[in-house]
Amino acid sequence: MFPEFPISPEYLSEPLQPHLADDLAEHGWSQQNIFLPEQLTLELAAECRLLAASGALNAASVGRGTAQAIRTDIRGDRILWLKAGQSPACDSYLHIMENLRIALNRTLYLGLADYESHFALYTPGASYQTHLDRFRDDDCRTVSVIIYLNHDWLPEQGGALRLHPQGGSVQDISPLGSRLVLFLSADMLHEVLPATRDRLSLAGWFRRRPALDN
Repeated sequence: MFPEFPISPEYLSEPLQPHLADDLAEHGWSQQNIFLPEQLTLELAAECRLLAASGALNAASVGRGTAQAIRTDIRGDRILWLKAGQSPACDSYLHIMENLRIALNRTLYLGLADYESHFALYTPGASYQTHLDRFRDDDCRTVSVIIYLNHDWLPEQGGALRLHPQGGSVQDISPLGSRLVLFLSADMLHEVLPATRDRLSLAGWFRRRPALDN
């Protein structure tokens, strides 16, 4: 269904940009404006749209266990979790994120063991209220990762990721295609502002092992 995306070994072995680790350690967040190759970004965006058109994306829920519920007044995106072998484009993306996991561990000694990720589609007007990415009863999520898939996004179209750094000023980050944003899952309050067009992204988390597995 999806054409294979060729990624050169040189790209896959590219070292972590030094400012990403430095920013994450010092400020709790960082961004890189061109992280994925343009072709891969376009392939992932096309896959997300096709999945949405086929009805494969489901309304995202909030909470866990018996408290889990769909609350579109709190969170308005539709999602689908990625699996290895889902498509060549997704496999290329997951390979790149595995290299990033290794680089973050080598640089910051975070003990990151794995990565989970899903497509996220916000239709016009949808948003996500201020929240943390780490659950109260599960401290595995350590570094949150967002990759934007929106070609030719204009600031006036909205849809910014709004970060609330502890002791710092609010940061609004426009969801421009190929842009990477990292932040510490347990500490960074954030929200998604409504947009005037479909807003596509890949949201993910680098995770530590549960305490009993250490």
